[in-house]
Amino acid sequence: MTSSDQRYPIGRFDFASTATSAGRRAAIDAIAAAPAGLRAAVAGLTPEQLDTPYRDGGWTVRQVLHHVPDSHMNGYVRFKLALTEEQPTIKPYQEAAWAELSDVRDVPVETSLALLDALHHTWVGLMRGIPDADFERLGYVHPEQGKVITLANALAIYSWHGKHHAAHITSLRQRMGW
Repeated sequence: MTSSDQRYPIGRFDFASTATSAGRRAAIDAIAAAPAGLRAAVAGLTPEQLDTPYRDGGWTVRQVLHHVPDSHMNGYVRFKLALTEEQPTIKPYQEAAWAELSDVRDVPVETSLALLDALHHTWVGLMRGIPDADFERLGYVHPEQGKVITLANALAIYSWHGKHHAAHITSLRQRMGW
């Protein structure tokens, strides 16, 4: 699915993708593939291109690349909390503020891509060991949303999230002829 809205190049998020065992397996496979998808999306980009916003008012490609492991580290921790505690309340983070920190400006994007590789390898191993019933039964409380997010819903979110941000970069490349 594609969208003409540059904020949502693959369309808006939909929870339905992990309603079945097959859907959950596909979502886990998508998370496993996300690091390679991001690497392919940025292959050969110059520093100037990395510092180009993917849309007017949007983050730069560099910020997007650092954001994905930031977000997915939080996702990994949220999964582990939900698996080991009774509906824990997670701590949200200010992703826009994180995107302005010095590591985003100064650390090579390869570092975040390597972090994403290692993180996803571990996270996918964790998720493949979760019994089907636990994806619907277990979850965490997101205080900003005021509700329980099941592991099935969290899986759908993070599966979409990696593809969403890779598409920000690939759609920018297409528009710019890179």
